[in-house]
Amino acid sequence: MLDQPLPAEQSTQEEVSSEEEDEEMPEDTEELDHYEMKEEEPVEGKKAEDDGIGKENLAILEKIKKNQRQDYLNGAVSGSVQATDRLMKELRDIYRSASFKGGNYAVELMNDSLYDWNVKLLKVDEDSALHSDLQILKEKEGADFILLNFTFKDNFPFDPPFVRVVSPVLSGGYVLGGGAICMELLTKQGWSSAYSVESVIMQISATLVKGKARVQFGANKVRGGRVSSLPSFLPSFLPSKSLYLPIHPSALIYQSQFPSF
Repeated sequence: MLDQPLPAEQSTQEEVSSEEEDEEMPEDTEELDHYEMKEEEPVEGKKAEDDGIGKENLAILEKIKKNQRQDYLNGAVSGSVQATDRLMKELRDIYRSASFKGGNYAVELMNDSLYDWNVKLLKVDEDSALHSDLQILKEKEGADFILLNFTFKDNFPFDPPFVRVVSPVLSGGYVLGGGAICMELLTKQGWSSAYSVESVIMQISATLVKGKARVQFGANKVRGGRVSSLPSFLPSFLPSKSLYLPIHPSALIYQSQFPSF
């Protein structure tokens, strides 16, 4: 409207006033555009975050955020902002990763909680005895995967997740009684906040094969109870650092390699 010519019958005073408004308009318009761009940035950022993620998994992420908002309104917030933000990022990275899409593993949040994951190892080295055992297990019980449980604390990623094998019952592969996995990278001494959850999943899969894990057919499945903290008995269980298995650098997202042990 300000760019349109004023009617000829308007007073000179109105023309002067109009000219002053015209001079001020560019600055106001610039500020308005600036604020409009600020409003659009989250939408563009959200689109970038969602790239490469399937609709089903996007729905899961939206449900998590909705539940978080509801918990906040109800005053029932669990976990920490730091851990929640990192776990949301980890889950997004997993949903868009080639290993996840390729069916190497699957992830399920227990009770929609970011702090309690069930992870299915769907593929292990086909030349391993463990792979053969899983094929037999499929014939007997209809399941050919290894079910892991990841529990995250409020101070994640500065403390490692607690990981255990839920089923089937395994021997060897550095799996202890109750399903706890004996790996230095899962201890406070061996852990780094730079490690991604996917890199840990893939390393556990490799460690089970390297350690010659075998399925104990007919054994009772691990119950839902928690196992004692791994670091407390790690030194007595591992007499030599030669049992520690370094992670492959290509599996890491946040840094190039694990520290040498």
